[in-house]
Amino acid sequence: MQEAARAVPSRRSAWNTADIRPGEQFAYYREAICQAFMNLTPEPAAASGFPASVEHIRLGDAAINRVSFPEHVVRRSAADIAASDRSCFYLNLKLAGRCRIRQDDREISLSPGQVGIFDSDRQFALVHDRGPQLQVASFWVPAETLLERLPASFDVAATRVSDDPFVGHLIVETARTLSDGALRMTEDEGVHLFRALIELVAMSLSRQSRARTAEAESLTDATALALKRAIHRRLREPGLSVAKIAEAVGISERYVHKLLARSGSGFTDYVIDRRLDGIARDLSDPAMADRAIGAIAFDWGFSDLSHFTRRFRQRFGCRPRDWRAR
Repeated sequence: MQEAARAVPSRRSAWNTADIRPGEQFAYYREAICQAFMNLTPEPAAASGFPASVEHIRLGDAAINRVSFPEHVVRRSAADIAASDRSCFYLNLKLAGRCRIRQDDREISLSPGQVGIFDSDRQFALVHDRGPQLQVASFWVPAETLLERLPASFDVAATRVSDDPFVGHLIVETARTLSDGALRMTEDEGVHLFRALIELVAMSLSRQSRARTAEAESLTDATALALKRAIHRRLREPGLSVAKIAEAVGISERYVHKLLARSGSGFTDYVIDRRLDGIARDLSDPAMADRAIGAIAFDWGFSDLSHFTRRFRQRFGCRPRDWRAR
């Protein structure tokens, strides 16, 4: 591929399809973005012509890619990932049009003035629409540059960081300033501003992660409470099963086990222990003094008296009749 004239040979490369025959423009663009970004798989546009330009500006180990193009889709496939020898994050400032980023089970959209981040080591699809001509400033962020600013084992999911109520506007303005003025700065100045941008992004991601963790913990606690209430309401039902409780709460059987494990118990033991607590209360109630112990046990869902007696002694250290005699 022939590169356009370089304004700053050591820092800038540029490609433009304007001088390429319409039938070859998309292939030229595909090769350009693979050189500027990493291995990607853009899907051919319906029209034969594809007016597009790619400008690559180096920022130390990082880079800015300013791209203009019509509506189309860009994918990062498993083969693309396997063929790449480096890992990075893409930090995209949308300049014109709209882009939807689909990665894992998440989708975020970027409109002009919004910034989102996503991972090059996971498959993704970028759906560029709302044309006719779209523009983006995409920052190529070496993975280690961001991860060293985040907690260990941090999972960077596709996120629109410009939504952050505290630093979102700073991220947008810093990204815009760097995109617009990178070639008017020295490379060292650009690198320093880029590092400031990544510090803001890391701050936003860390804060959002703490908020999501707190929210998830609150939801888990609420679900665990609903689960235990559902069990308590059905304690007297013979043959009470995980499936019945899971259906009542609206969660999976596996999640029932997981929630109870958080409190150090399995489903069967939890049910039996709560039944035994109820029986112990009844045995201590003077109003129940004339009711047979076996009948009380049956009322609480036990169907085997020898099993009931054995579990009662394990829990309270005495036989049911001795408990009543106390």
